[in-house]
Amino acid sequence: MKRLAWLLATPLLASPLWAADLLQIYREARDNDATFAAAQANLEAGREKLPQGRAGLLPTLSLTGNSAWNDNDLTVRSTSINTPVKFNSNGYTLTLSQPLFRWQNWVNYDQSKFLVAQAEANFVQAGQDLILRTAQAYFDVLYATENLKAVRANKLSIEQQLASAKKNFEVGTATITDSQEAQARFDLATAQEIGAENDLEVRTRALQAIIGKEPGALAPVRKDATMSPPQPADMKTWAEAAEKDSISVQVQMAAAEIASREVDKQRAGHYPTLDLIANKGTTASLASAGLGLIDSDFQNIGVQLTLPIFQGGVVVSRQSEASANRAAAESNLELARRNSALAARQYYLGVVNGLAQVRALKAALISSQSSLESNKLGYEVGVRINIDVLNADNQVYVTRRDLAKAVLDTLMAQFKLKAAVGTLSEDDVAAVNALLDPAAAQ
Repeated sequence: MKRLAWLLATPLLASPLWAADLLQIYREARDNDATFAAAQANLEAGREKLPQGRAGLLPTLSLTGNSAWNDNDLTVRSTSINTPVKFNSNGYTLTLSQPLFRWQNWVNYDQSKFLVAQAEANFVQAGQDLILRTAQAYFDVLYATENLKAVRANKLSIEQQLASAKKNFEVGTATITDSQEAQARFDLATAQEIGAENDLEVRTRALQAIIGKEPGALAPVRKDATMSPPQPADMKTWAEAAEKDSISVQVQMAAAEIASREVDKQRAGHYPTLDLIANKGTTASLASAGLGLIDSDFQNIGVQLTLPIFQGGVVVSRQSEASANRAAAESNLELARRNSALAARQYYLGVVNGLAQVRALKAALISSQSSLESNKLGYEVGVRINIDVLNADNQVYVTRRDLAKAVLDTLMAQFKLKAAVGTLSEDDVAAVNALLDPAAAQ
């Protein structure tokens, strides 16, 4: 009895009872995706621009030392006396330098703040891209799975019709044409099944590349899932929000500010610089052959003014280059605003039209199923031929496949619309995840 209970329980223990959902897959992608990991490292590197910029405003302290062995011959010409002198000279210098006026350093510090802002915006964009890539790969697997199921169901129906056509031909109630048409449809369905299996394998490996492991069974969308239209229901509002808040716009805004400050920094190449300099140290040197070595300690403090007069025209050239780069950055900012507004309009229409398409395809699926049942009944009573049944069955398969694609495309359009206005986050993943049914995975 115990052995029987174990045998009954073993399949349940060996197979997963609950499929992974979109939120779980996304969190695994966040922990394992190589592209997102690189974005995190780039963020850490970008944040170091601020202390680097601040360093130009702070004092610098350096210590230098020297030691040398000297082997000299001293000759007095009037007496032709030659005296060899061998000694070790050494010393050290401790130097403190504090910039008092270096305008390019202040501009560089201000510029570093925008470099950090740009790095942070790039990281936010990488996070949104991770959601989009993960969701697309997840939905691609769902669609490939649904497509394979539909192809196999269609193939099974054709196989049954083929068997029926052959049987009816054998008993003389159908022509050879019915059997040949069913055979042709069956061969085509077999080829479609091979293609669908290959597509599912490719989509699964694409998702595996993101999360770093086998995805396993995935939760499909619930059949009774209800998708909501965009709120607010105004395309212009979404476009205006995208022009202002899109992450790509924020990145280009930071780039324009960086380019503007670069012009100021290069212009500062014409300005004088003023530094506070303090030195402290000691040296050991030879006074004369008779006196030997003299140790001298020194310390001084003062200011150092440097006025650039002519540097070969490099300052003017760099300033012109920076001005051209600023103009390019401003044009890229305008392009980012236009593209963001266009993307928001496209994805808004994608959601609205997708919802309408889903409603239409649901109605079409009901009609296709009713048509299939009618054709099957008509074939049984002799008012429909085998090809009519096959066509009706294929229509159900095509409609079911199109409905699955419409649902998944609409969900992706919702994600992309949120990304277009810069608000896509894990909360949006959780909202779509609520429409999935882990228990329905196969």
